[in-house]
Amino acid sequence: MILLISDLHLEEERPDITRAFLHFLETRASQAEALYILGDFFEVWIGDDAMTPFQRSIAQALRTLSDRGTRIYLMHGNRDFMLGERFCRAAGCELLADPSVVEFDGERVLLMHGDSLCTRDQGYMRLRRLLRNPLSLFILRNLPLSTRRKLARKLRNESRTQTRMKASDIVDVTAEEVPRALAEHGALTLIHGHTHRPAVHVLQVNGKPARRIVLGDWDSQGWALQVDASGFHQAPFDLS
Repeated sequence: MILLISDLHLEEERPDITRAFLHFLETRASQAEALYILGDFFEVWIGDDAMTPFQRSIAQALRTLSDRGTRIYLMHGNRDFMLGERFCRAAGCELLADPSVVEFDGERVLLMHGDSLCTRDQGYMRLRRLLRNPLSLFILRNLPLSTRRKLARKLRNESRTQTRMKASDIVDVTAEEVPRALAEHGALTLIHGHTHRPAVHVLQVNGKPARRIVLGDWDSQGWALQVDASGFHQAPFDLS
């Protein structure tokens, strides 16, 4: 069994999500061969050198799961793209490139966070290219912690404001990008998060049936996609 989750946006201000996640690790995830976390695991991440006691406790919980035999893979999201190798070593997980192709029961599956597919949101795409540039990342990682905290708050507030103002289709995946990405990577199944719109979308890629599975976010409820011998199954669960 393999489990995939995304968009937990973990932060101290949401202890209900943290409790639910820790319970998830101790129960379902402990029975899984692998756990994939496809981005926005934390609400904000300003650098591995700025880990708080709360964030260290999450790393320790992941390390406990890893030590018990579950492989853990972590992908950057738009909120936590500065997560680095120091955190991964502490958490016993492997940093996964976005995009990545994996094999589930012999099937090639494309994994992404999903924000790079939202190409109609041109303002966000420009900001994404700027922030993910290696030079920008180097500069960000070497700014004083106080400056990084202020910048993170500013970007977070601006993101929330702009998202409320933009049309819903602008902040969703661009439909034409999905078959293009699948064809480029030789896959017929795409799994991603980011949009907070859990669903299964059926499409065609080069005349073949394909699908896009959108992971749900953890807010009023939690979501997990389970991959096993019977297929792909996503369902919500109560955070309590």
